[in-house]
Amino acid sequence: MALLLPGQGAQYPRMAAGLYTCEPVFTAAMDEVFHAFGPAGPGLRGRWLDGAGPLDDAALAQPLLFAVDYALGRLVSSWGAGPAALLGHSVGEMAAAALAGVFSVRDAALLVLDRVSRVGAAPPGGMLAVAASVAQVEPYLGRDVVVGAVNAPRHVVLAGPRGPLGEVADRLAAAGLNSLPVPSDTAFHSPVLGPALAGAGAVVARTVRRPPAVTVYSGSTAAVLRPEEALDTGFWARQPMEPVLFWAALDALLSDGPYLLVEAGPGRGLAGIARRHPAVRRGHSAVCALLPALPGDDTAERTSLRQAAEVLRAEGLPVPRTAVEAALRPGAADSSEGS
Repeated sequence: MALLLPGQGAQYPRMAAGLYTCEPVFTAAMDEVFHAFGPAGPGLRGRWLDGAGPLDDAALAQPLLFAVDYALGRLVSSWGAGPAALLGHSVGEMAAAALAGVFSVRDAALLVLDRVSRVGAAPPGGMLAVAASVAQVEPYLGRDVVVGAVNAPRHVVLAGPRGPLGEVADRLAAAGLNSLPVPSDTAFHSPVLGPALAGAGAVVARTVRRPPAVTVYSGSTAAVLRPEEALDTGFWARQPMEPVLFWAALDALLSDGPYLLVEAGPGRGLAGIARRHPAVRRGHSAVCALLPALPGDDTAERTSLRQAAEVLRAEGLPVPRTAVEAALRPGAADSSEGS
């Protein structure tokens, strides 16, 4: 089994909150991360649970995505079905690093907070998902607008300052190329963030870093994360502005053998991309997701989790029956609103 851990763009209000207090391992892991966030933790927890307003601001989206990805990874591992590999997208790579033991949860959480505090000083920007290949979008790049992610052969994400990115969107539309804004107020995975991230390496250097205890496929290198990369302060300091080579990393993962790919995060964006891969289409590997494709109520999230657990058990993974039953325990998450 390999876990796919999503990043910016997958977030939505109260993502996975339907599992909070319902699944003890998930609850404990979320509380662990909120505690690691220090003074910012109570506010982030409250904003997550009350579901008020969008989460486009990196100061909200990135910490909460990290927390949910990490907690869902811990939940799956507690079922006795620990992952053989991890592949994170954007901030999902920080969750993968924490799950693999590269960073302690505390250090990873503080690094996420540090990066969002820095990018807050970057020029206003954003990201744009385009149904096209890299070659098709290259003529429209420029003025700091770059390819920030290659999610699939015909699914790229552009990143850059708000004004130039809007101009590119207009030009793409005139050329008949469909695009959609990614929910983000920051031009992640673009050189625009370079000045804002100056000094991030010094913060990384103060953390303890270890070689990964679980195989991590890096979206930055499209290959297995080597021990020397995991220990390199520059690797993690640059990661928020390096392009995400998700499709190439997924290709490297699936070339190493058949996997059950489990999306452990909000939505089913990475699962949908993975289903397009030839190894999945040929039936050599399979895909499932822990949460619903679209935001829903608490029951929808618990039902989705139960269905995913059943898929894992059908694939021969030792998921205990109690975990499936707990996912739909009536009223279990209701008390979280007042806690």
